[in-house]
Amino acid sequence: MTDPASERRRMATVLMSEGVLKSPWLRASVEVVPRERFLRPGVFLDEERTWRPVTAADTDPDEWLKIAYSVDTLTTQLDGHLTADQADEPVVGVPTSSSTDPATVVGMIETLDLAPGHRVLEIGTGTGYSTALMCHCLGEDNVTTVEVDAQVAARADAALEAAGFSTWTVTGDGILGHPYRAPYDRVIATCAVRRIPYTWIKQTRPGGVVLGTVGSWPWGTGLGKLTVGDDGTAEGSIVGRSSFMQARAQAAAPVAGDLSARTAYADSERHTQVSPLVLEEWMPAFLTQLAAPGAQFVRATGGDGSPLRYLFDPERESFAEFLVDGENWTVRQGGPVALWDDVERSLVAWRNAGAPEIDSVRLRVTPASHLYWVDQAPSLRWEHRIT
Repeated sequence: MTDPASERRRMATVLMSEGVLKSPWLRASVEVVPRERFLRPGVFLDEERTWRPVTAADTDPDEWLKIAYSVDTLTTQLDGHLTADQADEPVVGVPTSSSTDPATVVGMIETLDLAPGHRVLEIGTGTGYSTALMCHCLGEDNVTTVEVDAQVAARADAALEAAGFSTWTVTGDGILGHPYRAPYDRVIATCAVRRIPYTWIKQTRPGGVVLGTVGSWPWGTGLGKLTVGDDGTAEGSIVGRSSFMQARAQAAAPVAGDLSARTAYADSERHTQVSPLVLEEWMPAFLTQLAAPGAQFVRATGGDGSPLRYLFDPERESFAEFLVDGENWTVRQGGPVALWDDVERSLVAWRNAGAPEIDSVRLRVTPASHLYWVDQAPSLRWEHRIT
């Protein structure tokens, strides 16, 4: 029989060798907290077009531990309700809850710069594994965690209790934070948000840190780390790439229906200066979301097999359609906003500035706006006003 403790030590060693796990106190947490308990009743393993259910009850214990400590993200819920114990065969679905890969979990906790006595608010309990790691370090009374899905929250609460952590678990919309136990020294979000909610800033002590993933695309999102000031604002930077499921309260409905009808009436047509294929790369995708917040990138195939690419902004009823001719692209734009003009301007300015990486982006949050900029590049500046 495989020893769970030895698997935890092995995983800790892997995370340390990768340079993710650095703090002795966090290594102690990783070596103690049993991740396998937080994956019950089971997980879905990605098999390209389907998800194969694997449950703890029906899997060989050694195999279950191998899965639990594989250092992978493990999907625990599909379509907002389906768990592995409810499926007898591979299924199709959209992941709506998961146990994020331990490297990301540990890396984010390290980025928080935790210290004894800190009070933490976690947005997105998920399985409760990251909650348990912080409870082991700070004490269960110093960690408050909020989960929007009642079923997910109940499973996490049960797993935390079974692991010996009777912490503050709350079912509710994490966008609102949890003011009843504020102020906090640290706020950490395990979901992506279109912008950092000002409620998180208000619930954090001056000098405290807010850490959350900014962006609404499945890729091209960044991890924002902000320090809260005495004046009620917060400032920091995008410290690296990050990818999480969208907070459910902010999740945009995917563009669907007749795309040709959506793009029937164009106000302009021209050759592009930049290929829209760059939107499939991380940093250009992040810049696009800064230049055109609310825009969605849609990929499709024409009847003749040709690739189709679109930008849609449903709220502003605007679109950009890209048509390829050999190595050249034409953009057709329609609606009140010339989406591609705004995006292309930012992409050209970014290239002219030497194509800086995502960690060059600074961020300031006030009650009225989000301001993003890149130092030494005056043309790379975007303000999203809150109306």
